[in-house]
Amino acid sequence: MGLFKKLINKHTLSLATNAVLPVLGMVILSLLARRLSKPDFGNYVFFLIVFTLADTFRTGFLQTSLIKFYSGSTVERMKNISGSTWFLGFSITLVFAVVNLLIYLIYRNPDADIAITLKWFSLIYFCTLPSAVSLWILQAEERFDKMFILQLMNQGGFLVLVVALAIAGKSNFETTIYSYFAANLLSSIICIIIGWTKVKTIAHRSWDTIKEMAHFGKFSVGTSISSYLLRSSDTLIVKPMFSPDLLAVYYIPQRLMEIFEIPLRAFISTALPAMSAAVQRGDKKHVTYIMKKYAGMLTMALTPIAIVCFAAADLIIGLIFGAKYQHSDAGNIFRIFMCYVMLLPIDRFFGITLDIINKPHLNMIKVFLMLTVNVIGDFTGILVFHSLYAVAIASIFTFFTGAIFGYWALKKNLQFKISDIFVLGYIELKELIGVVIGKIKGKQLTE
Repeated sequence: MGLFKKLINKHTLSLATNAVLPVLGMVILSLLARRLSKPDFGNYVFFLIVFTLADTFRTGFLQTSLIKFYSGSTVERMKNISGSTWFLGFSITLVFAVVNLLIYLIYRNPDADIAITLKWFSLIYFCTLPSAVSLWILQAEERFDKMFILQLMNQGGFLVLVVALAIAGKSNFETTIYSYFAANLLSSIICIIIGWTKVKTIAHRSWDTIKEMAHFGKFSVGTSISSYLLRSSDTLIVKPMFSPDLLAVYYIPQRLMEIFEIPLRAFISTALPAMSAAVQRGDKKHVTYIMKKYAGMLTMALTPIAIVCFAAADLIIGLIFGAKYQHSDAGNIFRIFMCYVMLLPIDRFFGITLDIINKPHLNMIKVFLMLTVNVIGDFTGILVFHSLYAVAIASIFTFFTGAIFGYWALKKNLQFKISDIFVLGYIELKELIGVVIGKIKGKQLTE
C-alpha cells in the first residue's frame, strides 16, 4: 500500500483518467463488433462520427479557452470563467439542437437507422453538457482523481448496459443508442448533484469574458474541427469509394491508435494547466521546457511500443475484434500507422503550445494544412492505386507536414532546436524510470 501511494501523483492519475475512456471504449466497441450485425455496427460507427463531430465543435470552442483563462486565476475570476463557459456551452448546444430538429422534420429518407440518430441526437447532446463542463473544470483545477471517477462512471455505465443487452440477446443499433443516452444522462445528473459542474456560477458570467472566450474559441474550434476531420476524413472518403465491409476494416486500426492517444491525452492534461500558468507569469522558458520535456518523453516511450505493435498487429486485432478481422487488411494498415507514431507527440505538443502562447490561429492553419495534405493524398492514392494501403500511407506525409509547420511557427516565438526534444526526453524518461525503480526497491527493503 505504501508503494501504491508513492506512485500516485497527478501524472499517474491523469494517465488513468485518460485511459478509462479509450480502454473502455475499445472494450465496448469489441463487444458491439461481435454482437451487432455488420449493418448495425456500421450504423453505430456512423452515429459516433456524427455525434463526435458535434461534440468536437463544443469542446474545441470551450475546453482550451476555459483552461487557459481559469488556471492560476483568482476565485472570482474562476467563477466568471466557469459561468461564461456555461452560457456559451448552452448556447452552442441549443443551436445544434435546433438545426438537428429542423433536419429531422424535413428528413424523408426511408433509412430508419439514420432517423434514429437524428431523433436522439439533441437529447444526447444536451445531457452530455454537464459532464463535459465538469471534466474541463476538473482538468483546469488538476483534479485528475475526480476526472477518473467521472470517466469511469460514464463509460463504465455504458459498458454495463451493453453487456446486459448482450446477455439478454437484445443487442441492436436502437438499444445501443438508448444505452448511450442513459449512461450519459446518469453521469450528468450525478455531476450536478455533487457540484462538479459549478452550474450556479452562470450568474457570475460577463459579456467581456464571453467575448474574450469566444474570440479565442473561434480559432481553437477551427483547430478542433479540422483535427476531427483529419482523423475521420479517411473514413468519410473510404465509405463511398469502397465496399461497406472495407469501412470496418479501415476503422478498426484507426481505433487501435487509441493505444497511443492514452498517454498523449494524459500528458496534455497535466501540461496544459502548467503551461497556462507559466504564460500568465510571462515565463516563456518554462513553457518551452514543458513542451520539450513532455513531447520528448512521449516520443521515447511510444517508439518501442510502436515496434511491438508493428510485429504483433494481426494478433492484437484478432484478440480485440475477433477472428473475422484477424487476417484482413486491417493488420497491414495498422502497421503503416505505426510508421508515424513518433511524430504524434511532437505534432500535438507543437499545437497546444501555439494555443497557450496566444497563437491559436497558427495552430488552426497547421491542422488545416494537414487536413488538406491528407485529403489530397487520400484521393490521389485511391484514384492511382485503388488501395486502402495508399490511404494509410497518405497519413505519414500528413503528420510530417504538421510537425514541420509547427516547428517553423514556434521557432518565431520560442528558443529551441528539434534535437532538444529528443535529448531532454531521453534524460527525463531515464530519470523517471530510475525514480520508479528506486521506489520499488525501497519498498522491497522495508518489507
